[in-house]
Amino acid sequence: MNTDLIHAGEKRTPIWYGNGNFGGIPYLQDLEISGRLIVIEGPDASGRSTQIELLTTRLEADGFAVLNTGLKRSELIGEGILEAKRNVSLGKRTSALFYAADFADQLEHKIIPALQAGYVVLADRYIYTLMARNTVRGIKRQWSSNLYSFAPVPDLVFYLDVDPFKLVHRVFAKRQSLDYYESGADMGLSNDMFESFILYQEKLGKEFEFLKQKYGLISIDGNKPVEQVTLSLQKQINRFLSKTS
Repeated sequence: MNTDLIHAGEKRTPIWYGNGNFGGIPYLQDLEISGRLIVIEGPDASGRSTQIELLTTRLEADGFAVLNTGLKRSELIGEGILEAKRNVSLGKRTSALFYAADFADQLEHKIIPALQAGYVVLADRYIYTLMARNTVRGIKRQWSSNLYSFAPVPDLVFYLDVDPFKLVHRVFAKRQSLDYYESGADMGLSNDMFESFILYQEKLGKEFEFLKQKYGLISIDGNKPVEQVTLSLQKQINRFLSKTS
């Protein structure tokens, strides 16, 4: 094991999704980073968190400093999202803005500082899940694109593609119940929660096909055993880091 922390790469100016070279946020105009941002996307119960944990262990063993991030982890907003979802029926735009605020807070206080310090940032979901959720609920793609124009473009984005019927069995094995929003119950797709989950995940899957083409997401067969998925991710990440470190 290498006990010296490895900087992920040389200093560079990040690329932003919005127009302009600093994503429309003035204080980021002269920002330089040396870290790398790697995203693992995928539906509920696709194995993202497990893969993030395994990748973190491997990267740290190889000497990299690693930061984990994900949705609803903002110290400022995260608990507010959970509380709102427990007590009220959130409108689609209200929910979208809640999640955008959560992401923005983490970006400013966690992601950017870590990238400046040379960390490998592993994100358990990113703006793509949020945009896909918005789209299937009837929000125009351009609105979401504009909303997240301040987001930096990740270095790698993987999407764990899992059959919806396999997903539902994994969910029941994990917690014996289906989440209201992850089942699209707020959309009125079906009175049956199981059927609603399948329909909702199919809609998200179709939207992610669009996102893969537009944003270059790398598809990984998440139906395979955990070890095979891990090996595929590790090979591609190691290859990328060996070229850029």
